[in-house]
Parts: sequence; C-alpha cells; structure tokens
Amino acid sequence: MEYDDGQLTEEKVFKDPVHRYIHVRDDLIWKLIGTREFQRLRRIRQLGTTYVTFHGAEHTRFNHSLGVYEIMRRMVENLEKKMTWEEEERLVCLAAALLHDVGHGPFSHSFEKVFDTDHEEWTRRIILGDTEINRVLLQMGEAFPKKVADVIAKTYDNKLVVSLISSQIDADRMDYLLRDAFYTGVSYGQFDMERLLRVMRPGEDQAVFKHSGMHAVEDYILSRYQMYWQVYFHPVTRSAEVILSKILNRAKALLAEGYTFRLDPYHFRSLFQSTMTLEEYIRLDESVIMYYFQEWIEEQDEILSDLCGRFMDRHLFKYVECDPSEQLKIWPELKRLYKEIGLDPDYYLVIDSSSDLPYDFYRPGEKDERMPINLLMPDGSLRELSRESDIVEAISGKKRTDHKLYFPYDVLADQGKYKEQKQRILELLHQQEG
Repeated sequence: MEYDDGQLTEEKVFKDPVHRYIHVRDDLIWKLIGTREFQRLRRIRQLGTTYVTFHGAEHTRFNHSLGVYEIMRRMVENLEKKMTWEEEERLVCLAAALLHDVGHGPFSHSFEKVFDTDHEEWTRRIILGDTEINRVLLQMGEAFPKKVADVIAKTYDNKLVVSLISSQIDADRMDYLLRDAFYTGVSYGQFDMERLLRVMRPGEDQAVFKHSGMHAVEDYILSRYQMYWQVYFHPVTRSAEVILSKILNRAKALLAEGYTFRLDPYHFRSLFQSTMTLEEYIRLDESVIMYYFQEWIEEQDEILSDLCGRFMDRHLFKYVECDPSEQLKIWPELKRLYKEIGLDPDYYLVIDSSSDLPYDFYRPGEKDERMPINLLMPDGSLRELSRESDIVEAISGKKRTDHKLYFPYDVLADQGKYKEQKQRILELLHQQEG
C-alpha cells in the first residue's frame, strides 16, 4: 500500500453498527489491523458466555477494538483543536487504543481466573515480543513499541494519553457500553457519546469535561451501573461462567492426576503447567476451547463429561441468593449430603460473587485508587463530579456486591434415588433465600 507521510493514499473505512463508519487514514493502523495477532480477536467473543443469555451477544474483541480506536481517533481530533499534539503522540494513542485488548484469552475473564493470567500482561508481551504487531510498530522507531505498551501498563509519562484509554470515562468503556447494549438488545447502555466528545477538554493529567456537559456524564455513569447489573452480572451468564470454570479446573486436576484423556489436551498442557509460550498463547482461541469441550463430552470421567454437556447444550445450574455468613452454617451438612448422593460439591455447589463500584472519587493510597472525573467550571476551576451532581453523589464510593449459590437443580429434583437427602438439600438451599 503506497502512502504519503504515513498516510494512506486512500482512506479505508469499516462499516460499523455502532459508530456507522470506522475511518483508517494511517498506514500504521491499517498494517496493525492486518496482523495475525489482531485478526485472532475475531475468534474471541467480547462478552464471553453472555451469548447463552442474550443470543445477539456474538460480537468479538475485534469489533470492540476497532470501535475503541475510532472513539480515540475522534477524541484526539477534538483535543487537537484545543492543544498542540505531537504526531508521534497521536499515533501512540491510536495504536494503544487499537491494541489494548490484543492479549485477551478465550472466554476472557473466566479464563484469567482459572489460570491466573492477566490479559494486559499478555498484551504487553505481544506488543514487545517476536510478533507481527511488534514488527509493524518498530517501523515507527525502536522506542515506539515500548511507548504503546507503557500506555496500556499505565506507566506512560503523558498521563493525559493514559486517561483517554484507561480511566473512569475513557474510549474503552464508551465503546463497550454502546456496543454491548446494541448486541444484547438492551437500552441500558445508551448515552450521548457525541455530547461527551464535544465537552471533553485536555487537562494536565487527564481529560476533563465542561460543566455544561455534566448531564451527559451523569448519563454515562448511570448507563455503566445499569449494564453491569442487568447484563454483565446476569445470573444466567454467571451460571455458564461457573460451569466453564469448573470444566477447566476439572481438566487441570485430571491432567495432574495422570488421567488418560480420550483426546490428549496438548493445547492445555503448557497452560496448566504455567509454561505457555507467546506463540502457544496466540494460537489459543475460543474455537480451540469449544472443540475440546465437544470432545470431552465423550470422556470416561463423569464429571468432565457432564459439565461439558451442560455447557454445550445450555443445561445450566440454577441458583439461590445467599448470604455468605449464613451459608457457612449449612455448608458442612450440604457437603455431607452431596457426598451421600454421589455429587462432588467442589464442582456442583458453587458460590459466585459479583461486585461493582460504578464511580468513585479520589482516595489516595487505596488499592483500587481511581482518578476522579473532573468538571471544568465557567471560571476555569475544576470540580470533582460528585460534588456537583446529586445523582452521582448518591452512588459514589458505594460498592454493590451480591452472592449466588449455584447447583444442579435437575439432579436434585429427580428424587427417584436418595429422595430424603435430595429433599433436605433443596430445603437447605431455599432457606438461603429467606
């Protein structure tokens, strides 16, 4: 592709259902999109197991990454009208936005919990390692890949750039709220992005928003709150995640025990042993995982076979709301009864907890330290959002947490065998709901 001063001779566009068009004018971005590591994101869903609940949620990390790039492109375009922006800084922003999720594994966060991996660490390894992405970035200079990786690691020296991709209101969150709302078919995630971009201004360490645009910011915060509890933490999706996690844990345990698999899980061996190379990681996607799950339905191990069948055919666990302190009182009896009827409580009795902090003000030194959203007042001073907005003040710093206890209701409801034990188990479980 011929280009002039790093620009394509002809702009490329992607049709997009959320942003209508995604514009690519830089040769660097066009080449990055074409790399094998970025194309791999087509084979990783954006929302993991959410498709079992919202059937439209089949969109991918590829879709989302292009969307984050497009929002960042527009942010930079707007900010350039208010400040002087070096050309390299602009390209660092765009490349970091495009590549911020390139290290995600299959089924994303569920995968990370089981294998104790960090997608941001894998993202940096892909950017800095022996990859097509690294070779493309090196065309901008020897130091360029590290600058992009530093933005994602939040260690880049220009904190304004970091805030555009990682803060309480950034290009990443803007795209996933709008995109996930579109593909799940819900209205909760809608907010006025055009207005937010228009009222965004460059601050010393982060972007700030004109006071006149406060209601657009409020709308965004509430949209995020609602999406987390109505979509991201949906109990049916969480049931699928529980089963997915237990499948991977069971396979890992069997491999450690020396179990002979009908289909050798060679794609997982290095992962289970924490020796996975960058090349092995890049070759792992959801199509590989789903192939194994389909094959493992035929395994001799009853637990692995059952869990894989449940996941593939959507025979999920039911749940009851629970209070962990109350649940501890019945846990010994539940485990005993489970063992009496031949169910392993490690795989069929699972507490899953979810929590979210929709917005927080600045708390220096705290583990989950967050930079606040600041409003630019008419006199040029800055005011933290919750000090001006009654709506945001009402939810600031308030972490909401809920706990659910998942179990195979179909097995317990079939009382042909072990009737008394199963009745007692159901009685104990339903007592949790008050």
